[in-house]
Amino acid sequence: MINRFVPDLAAALAGVSDGASIMLGGFGQVGQPVALLEALADMGLRDLTIIANNAGAAFGGMTRLLETGAVGKVVCSYPRSSDSTLFQELYAKGRIKLELTPQGTLVERMRAAGAGIPAFFTPTAAGTLLGAGKETREINGRLCVLEEALFADYALLEAWEADRWGNLSYKLSGRNFNPVMAAAAKITIAQCRHKVELGGIDPDDVITPGIYVDRVVHVPEGETAV
Repeated sequence: MINRFVPDLAAALAGVSDGASIMLGGFGQVGQPVALLEALADMGLRDLTIIANNAGAAFGGMTRLLETGAVGKVVCSYPRSSDSTLFQELYAKGRIKLELTPQGTLVERMRAAGAGIPAFFTPTAAGTLLGAGKETREINGRLCVLEEALFADYALLEAWEADRWGNLSYKLSGRNFNPVMAAAAKITIAQCRHKVELGGIDPDDVITPGIYVDRVVHVPEGETAV
């Protein structure tokens, strides 16, 4: 019987080790797997590569992970935050690396990984510092740069509902980066707010099919841990 639910956060994160590359769902705090991030921060890991939309806000989640010294590199679109200077301080001291990627390119690199596309050309960043050193080609009269697919060892997601097969639904903007990350990682781990019976999610609402999901932990709405 397929059952991708695990009993707790420790079981969900089993096997994550130093040097792992980890995709984190969420646009700011929306759709971010805060409980998984808090548990990850408690593991004492080092040299993690974090792939996310931003590099942390004022509290919790990603910021807590940065505070523990676990992160060696961030791949993101928005490293600065109006309510947090932690990443900037670490970067200025040379304690963390940054790979800055335009948001649309970031998403497409992950989507390409999930679709088995090794690389693609895009006009975004062509002729700028972000495109420096990358292969270029003129396509339909526009200069384009070659961007490689972006994979990860793990993806940590937050879902609204999940069943035991690992089918996931999201609520409104909580979907954001979560679905493309699920397809781009070797191991996908989701926390869900609502645990439902098999068949309890309308097929039209299954955004991430269970084939992309390896582990699910139930974190009821309003809680940060099980």
